[in-house]
Formats: sequence, C-alpha cells, structure tokens
Amino acid sequence: MNTRSMIFTLYGDYIRHYGNEIWIGSLIRLLNEFGHNDQAVRAAISRMNKQGWVQAEKKGNKSFYSLTNRGDKRMEEAANRIFKLKPEQWDGKWRMLMYTIPEEIRSIRDELRKELLWSGFGSMSNSCWISPNKLEKQVDDLIEKYDIKDYVDFFVATYESPHNSKRLVDKSWNLDAINEKYKFFITEYSQKYIIDKREIQKGAMSDAECFVERTRLVHEYRKFLFVDPGLPEELLPENWLGGHAASLFSEYYRELAEPALRFFETVFRQGNEMTKKNAAYDALDHPFMIN
Repeated sequence: MNTRSMIFTLYGDYIRHYGNEIWIGSLIRLLNEFGHNDQAVRAAISRMNKQGWVQAEKKGNKSFYSLTNRGDKRMEEAANRIFKLKPEQWDGKWRMLMYTIPEEIRSIRDELRKELLWSGFGSMSNSCWISPNKLEKQVDDLIEKYDIKDYVDFFVATYESPHNSKRLVDKSWNLDAINEKYKFFITEYSQKYIIDKREIQKGAMSDAECFVERTRLVHEYRKFLFVDPGLPEELLPENWLGGHAASLFSEYYRELAEPALRFFETVFRQGNEMTKKNAAYDALDHPFMIN
C-alpha cells in the first residue's frame, strides 16, 4: 500500500477527529504497523506538504503536521461519500461542464480532468462532462482554483430526447466494470468480516491488529471514490452491488471500530506526552532529539 495514500487514510479516518494535528513520530509509529519505514513516511509527508495537503509546524524541536484547508475540505468530502449508505434522491436534472482549455495550459486541463473524475463526473465526449448529482459548489470551486472562468461553460439542464437518461449513463460510465470491482470487494471482505468478528468476540485479535484491519478496510473501500460516480438509484442497473458493498463496509467498520480507536489513541497520546516531557530539554538545546 502506497505510503502517501495510507497517510491520507489515517488523516481522514482518525487524525482529523483528534484536533487535525499529529507529531511525525506518532505518524511513523502508526505506519510501522503496515511495514512503512521511517524514511518512506518522512518522504511522503514532505511531498504532501509541498502539494498543499498538509502544513508543518515546529513545537520546540518536534515537527507536527496538520491538514490545510484544502486537505480538510477533501477529507470531509471523501468521508461524506464513504459513509453514505444510499444514493441521494435525483432531481431529474443533469449538470454539464464544457471547456476549451488552451494547449499551452494543458497541465491545468489534465488536473481538471482528475478533479472531475474524483467528484463523480463522467466524460460523455471530448471536453464534455456530465453528472446527475448536485455538484454546483464543486464546479465553482474548481473554476476558482484553476482560474479557468474564460474557458468553461456550465449548465444545469434536463435531457429530453431522443433517448432516455440511462443512455447518457452508458455513454459516460462503465458501470459493469465498477460492479465487478464491487463484486470482488464483497467476495473478499465478506469472508474477512466473518473471521474477524469471530476472533474479536473471542478476544483473539489485539487492538493493533484491529487498527490495521480497519485502516486497510477504509483504504480499500475509499478507492471506489475514484471510480464510482455515486449515481442516483433511478439511473443504476438492477443488479447494482454498490449498496451491498456499502452495508458490508459499514458493519465491518463498526465491528473493528472500538479496539482500533484504542490503539490509535494510545499511540497518539503517547506521542503528545513525550512531546510535553521533552519540552524541558528544549531550553538545554538537547542534541539527541530527532524530529
């Protein structure tokens, strides 16, 4: 599992609920549970800092990292989608974004495409993206973020003819491929859920093991944010497995939640206590402290 991606998972599922800030030593300790070494964690968090997802702060000779406004906004959006068990009710309208971004700023065009995919837009044709979801705010934010007001047009419209709205869905998304991913997730995690539930009830799983399993569960499930547009129920096929996967994720998550949180809190609080205890050394310019 990619170190940077795992850090995003930890911020989204844990750290942002505990003041949004963590000592680098505690972050390293948590990621050691997944086999990520100190150097990999430092390199990943440094990249995230340069990319504007997190910000660093020195307290004495300790480095702490917290989400920026941009990072916090993305985590909030992701959480709302991850823990949503049912699609929103559709208002019958389509959001359509069209753009003509010049070749000389194609890097912005590439970034915009990634953002549109993340938000749940589908590509109906070249430079024409659609979604049935209420994404007006996200579109406004993207236009402002990339300063592309002169190159885009955005519509909220109804589809009249000559086909039905499901035809638009078929042109813009490959729901069969997404459904196969859900099928794989359900097959794998249904078995793991039964085994882990039995082990937890017997007291045979440690808090650290539950932490690892819950984090892996969230890490795997959140990948659907990049492929599933979250379409309204009216536009989904009859054999859609997204709801089944969401229910499985929710039940498994709840089963692991309490012991996983105990482990996280232990590491998180030990890091804070160490920082407080070591504060006295700062005045002496202690030479052996490592950020």
